[in-house]
Amino acid sequence: MNQVADLRHDWQRDEIVAMFEQPFNDLLFQAHSLHRQHFDANSVQISTLLSIKTGGCPEDCAYCSQSAHYKVELEREKLMPLKQVITEAQKAKASGATRFCMGAAWRSPPKGEFPRVLEMVEQVKAMGMETCMTLGMLDDQQASALGDAGLDYYNHNLDTSPDFYGDIITTRTYDDRLDTLGRVRDAGIKLCCGGIVGLGESRMDRAGLLQQLANLPEHPESVPINMLVQVEGTPLSDVESIDALEFVRTIAVARLLMPASMVRLSAGRSDMSDETQALCFFAGANSIFYGEHLLTTDNPAVNHDQQLFSNLGIEPMST
Repeated sequence: MNQVADLRHDWQRDEIVAMFEQPFNDLLFQAHSLHRQHFDANSVQISTLLSIKTGGCPEDCAYCSQSAHYKVELEREKLMPLKQVITEAQKAKASGATRFCMGAAWRSPPKGEFPRVLEMVEQVKAMGMETCMTLGMLDDQQASALGDAGLDYYNHNLDTSPDFYGDIITTRTYDDRLDTLGRVRDAGIKLCCGGIVGLGESRMDRAGLLQQLANLPEHPESVPINMLVQVEGTPLSDVESIDALEFVRTIAVARLLMPASMVRLSAGRSDMSDETQALCFFAGANSIFYGEHLLTTDNPAVNHDQQLFSNLGIEPMST
């Protein structure tokens, strides 16, 4: 494969599939070599994700425990008080997190709740942490207000390829997601945008998701790659799990397509062996979420991650 020095935004699907189909060692060698050109290979960014408003979302995302469409064991909660959010941010910072991400289960932010969200951004930012929010779809005014409040990143995933998307979500279109990404960019906020693998999609769909991300006008600064966490009560609770090596391949291809982006191991790490995670770091992943919960699903304990980092000789990024 030809490793290009300049960032590309014109990838074709067949080029990306060809990357996936390479011998595993060749693919990882290429991804790791390119990763070293842009990053310290033994440094990983630590972020913490907090659910500031849980459950009751009107969207029908087939993987999501927070959707109001499905019967799951999840207690709905109102928007978290500001003081509690700040307390959680302080704990995250003390544990080594440099970015604090806040997620609310909304289709879009309600007008009455939005000023409180802006306060959260301002106060977490004042603590010296990077700030990230995921609140659903945004209009121009909301995106602008978040930018004015000092939001560093906005998370809004594409989830999967355009071809497979309708099998997973019907209440929001692919273009809805792309429109929000455009508004975020226009507001001067960085993008945290990735997707989920293990939804029952094909390798062609995984290539299609990465093609969409890499062909955005600007590559997302942060690219979370989630492995599906199967939640009882959702339509995807019994879907066949993705092969671990195929997941590693996905990380490697993401690194090759978006060489200067942070590639984050997100949901699903509790189901990954240490060896799988080590391969992901070698393939180009250089960001994780710290803490025992990701919104509503489990995440490895902090002390386990610390031990893994120690075994691998990995240091947390300072900024």
